[in-house]
Amino acid sequence: MSRVVDVKGLRYSYQDGTQALKNIDFHLNAGQTLALLGANGSGKTTFALHLNGILRATAGSISIDGMEMNDANLRQIRRRVGLVFQDSDNQLFMPTVLEDVAFGPLATGQTPQEATERAQEALGKVGMAHKAHKAPWHLSAGEKKRVAIAGILAGDPRLLVLDEPTTFLDPPGQRSLAELLESLPQARLLITHDVPFARRLATEAVFFQEGVIAARGPIDDIVREFGW
Repeated sequence: MSRVVDVKGLRYSYQDGTQALKNIDFHLNAGQTLALLGANGSGKTTFALHLNGILRATAGSISIDGMEMNDANLRQIRRRVGLVFQDSDNQLFMPTVLEDVAFGPLATGQTPQEATERAQEALGKVGMAHKAHKAPWHLSAGEKKRVAIAGILAGDPRLLVLDEPTTFLDPPGQRSLAELLESLPQARLLITHDVPFARRLATEAVFFQEGVIAARGPIDDIVREFGW
């Protein structure tokens, strides 16, 4: 099975010298879903932001889909790694849902017709084609999350990274999101405190603690070991 993510000896320090990540080794296979667990400030999101080059490592190496993380590969890597932020309002900014989802393909050089077709296809995958001409701010939290995911899918990524995906969602919205994610073929990283949600989608978890990966294994074993 091919690896989508391969990280070796990753270190990252803030400008004041504080080490946020310390010698991280990590891998993720194609199609695999993994939960990132740990307390706030343990390094989960900082780690995830390295996977598409928003943050750049102080030391160590990152390979995405066989490509080394460097300036020459950065554009290609960002097409392969889609980040879905905790607050969907941070990703939705165009006048209509369709325009929002088409924004990424347009930015990568596709024609307006191609971008619109990709956007319509992505909206169909997330069950939001009927909302294509609505304003994003008129959507529910669950609908906004789906549109944000559609915007990522329009770029045909290999990896989805979702930061606290159940935030702002009621229980029906959480179930609907889980069903959507289960239907997608991409590898997935779930940064979450929601253990039942993680357990539904992933069999394995990584536990971050003070900038290191303290353990990796079956979710229930991790939860028991760390009292999560």
